[in-house]
Amino acid sequence: MSRMFKNPWSIIRFVALFVLVIVWCYPFAWLVSASLKGQMEIFSKGLDLVPDTFLWGNYARAWIQGGFSHYMMNTVLITLGTLVVVIFHTALTGYVLGRYAFPGKRIVIGVLVATMVVPAGVTVIPIVDIASNLGLISSRWGIILALAGSGQAAAILLYAGYFAGIPKELEESAELDGAGFFRTFFSVMLPLAGPVTATVSVLTFLYAWNTFLIPLVFTFGTPSMRTLPVGMLAFVGSNETDWPGMAAAATISLLPVVIFFFIMQRYFVEGIAGAVKQ
Repeated sequence: MSRMFKNPWSIIRFVALFVLVIVWCYPFAWLVSASLKGQMEIFSKGLDLVPDTFLWGNYARAWIQGGFSHYMMNTVLITLGTLVVVIFHTALTGYVLGRYAFPGKRIVIGVLVATMVVPAGVTVIPIVDIASNLGLISSRWGIILALAGSGQAAAILLYAGYFAGIPKELEESAELDGAGFFRTFFSVMLPLAGPVTATVSVLTFLYAWNTFLIPLVFTFGTPSMRTLPVGMLAFVGSNETDWPGMAAAATISLLPVVIFFFIMQRYFVEGIAGAVKQ
């Protein structure tokens, strides 16, 4: 540490990084602080992070009166269901694109890349129309399939790049042992893609947990099936918004995401690094 501070450039880098950390962390600290303040204190105290009185009742109001205990269960079920479906179909699609040559392969990859620049709002109408025709509106399965089927091109390309770099001999050995397509995929190839699966899991978890538009549209007629982001609308009234209750609800919604990310952080970085290398 003492050697680092003898170099002026090291001191400048340390100060710059420290300032960036403060700037990045301050909004989260302010959110937690606001969740413990009163309605008027949020605005009267400005950027102050320390409440005059810690109002823990804001969390009880969000959890019980706001119905967030129910919204939490809906969000957990929908997020886990989306995670399973996304990993299954993106890994399988990436495996085929990464290991097999077939006519039109470049066109398929080009279409996948093109879909990455399409705004999510554009696809809502066809998704809702298809779900309505299939009778999936106002159902958790409808939300899961809608989330799992949209915006997953990046995950497919991550898997395709990773599978393309795995030696062919592993597949040939599995074939000599009598393994077919699916057994080779599930027993040999998918376990090898653990780092990419971890990366896709983190990205999908964040997307499914925080997404707002599709769960909002699918639960218009069934408020009991709302997820945490949609449930925050309960704190917005026609004449007044319950800002402390909304801040408490946002903090409750944020905690599982932070815990999940810290658990998966190392695998997430390894997966990104491995995919970029491939």
